[in-house]
Amino acid sequence: MTDPLLSVEQLSILFPGHGHVVKDLSFDIMAGQTLGMVGESGSGKSMTSLAIMGLVPHSGQVSGQAIRFKGDDLLQWSDKQLRPLRGNRISMVFQEPMTSLNPVFQVGTQVGEVLRTHKKMNKKQAVKRTIELFDWVGIPEPQRRIKSYPHQLSGGQKQRVMIAMAIACQPDLLICDEPTTALDVTIQQQVLTLLNNLQKELGMAMLFITHDLGVVAEVADDVIVMCQGEQVEQGKTHDIFERPKQPYTQGLLACRPKLDDNPRRLLTVSDFVDNKVNEPVQGSTEPMAQAKAKKSTQGTPLLEVHQLHTHFPIKGGLLGRTQGHVKAVDGVNLTIHKGETLGLVGESGSGKTTLGRTLLRLQQATSGQVTFDGVDVFQQSAKAMRALRSKMQIIFQDPYASLNPRMTAGATLLEPIQIHQADLDRGEQEDQVVSWLEQVGLRAEDRFKYPHEFSGGQRQRICIARALAVKPEFIVCDESVSALDVSVQAQVLNLLLDLQEQHDLTYLFISHDLSVINFIADRVAVMQQGQLVETGAVNDVYQNPQHPYTQKLIDAIPKFGI
Repeated sequence: MTDPLLSVEQLSILFPGHGHVVKDLSFDIMAGQTLGMVGESGSGKSMTSLAIMGLVPHSGQVSGQAIRFKGDDLLQWSDKQLRPLRGNRISMVFQEPMTSLNPVFQVGTQVGEVLRTHKKMNKKQAVKRTIELFDWVGIPEPQRRIKSYPHQLSGGQKQRVMIAMAIACQPDLLICDEPTTALDVTIQQQVLTLLNNLQKELGMAMLFITHDLGVVAEVADDVIVMCQGEQVEQGKTHDIFERPKQPYTQGLLACRPKLDDNPRRLLTVSDFVDNKVNEPVQGSTEPMAQAKAKKSTQGTPLLEVHQLHTHFPIKGGLLGRTQGHVKAVDGVNLTIHKGETLGLVGESGSGKTTLGRTLLRLQQATSGQVTFDGVDVFQQSAKAMRALRSKMQIIFQDPYASLNPRMTAGATLLEPIQIHQADLDRGEQEDQVVSWLEQVGLRAEDRFKYPHEFSGGQRQRICIARALAVKPEFIVCDESVSALDVSVQAQVLNLLLDLQEQHDLTYLFISHDLSVINFIADRVAVMQQGQLVETGAVNDVYQNPQHPYTQKLIDAIPKFGI
């Protein structure tokens, strides 16, 4: 029998004062095999990959029988011995390319550095090889793109640069740590296809880390399911997906929204772990599809958009003159009814976020009209607009970036209450803070904590509470669940539906995830290059898409388990 390329035996990683982040983990990866590692944030997936590379922070204590790579025990190697191995025989594609690429160096220079370090190429050879690598991973105009800086590339192109860097030395093992998280479904499909093709051409093994089970089903031969640092289940991908044995695995599979199902609530991991799966769901017995259709046709218009344009100037030349315009929003007409959820889908750069910000006048429109509850938004004075903002709120994509790290959760919620409900005394305002925290599933004592003391899902709940604190009627949810684990995503989506019912809210839900839109939205609008190319009831658009772009988006969704 052939020996494994990589064999991890009884790996444990301990951080004093915080406990084990990985405990007694064992697995093998054969040459040419792809092993998927799935689990929620904090399950120990990324820390395992860092241990293989010898990159665990100094405060972490790594122990175990062995981490054998081609027969050598890497646990016994010094950092000096490991250095020629990293990026050469074992390479890694990190989750967030923008933070992994150096913003002050051209991307070609950064890839060339790997070649000059490990392959001892001169500058001219490294440039030539970098162009070949960029062409290999599908970056257009590679001769020009090698001179680009990271901020000049799209998310998909930056990820391709990271892949080019990782495969530059044709490694035996490629570790992919959440390489498609928060990418559009079409870009995600391209990246997965690219990795699959490269693996076949180079004959390399892959450790593919993700929390998206739909993705791991597309690429992995075998799967390990992780929970709180321990292995919960391991087996062939098909067996894990068809016959999961452990409640935790069953919960991970069930909480992902599906295109062929439209439940009133998403199941969560805790439902399976606590054996609550068969408890009846409270509410109307009316089929969900009928309820959504009724909602989108019987409501009165709350927000009406007419011929909305938002253009950004392109400046160039010595004098910085305007040479053209990026038409981020280009002639949009839209109506959102009171009490409904309109889903807005499209790839990055399609204009979704710009449209949402323009509706709230957070971005200046070039032309057009937006009417909210009979009020012309663009004609309001600054003072009138402040009062109107209490009725129109936004939940941003990244909760950590949208929360002030120096303000406690309580102070974050208190600020908008003090501005918009100044008639309340301090005690009543504090009571409001506690009430909103509890409504989003947090505790009263959480108001004394800072953002870094919360998980990603909890931070997003604080952002939801902040938006609700001024008692709005309309909320723009801008990719508000895209970066969350599927289990946390299910909890937040259920919460948003509960709050909508309790407070009669209207949502514009922006997302690139069509499965999420299928669950939460009543109608869907598809956006491409600043224009709405298709609008209609969710079931109608998904089952019978009319526009080729909509068909492309739906076809790009991972189909296993969907």
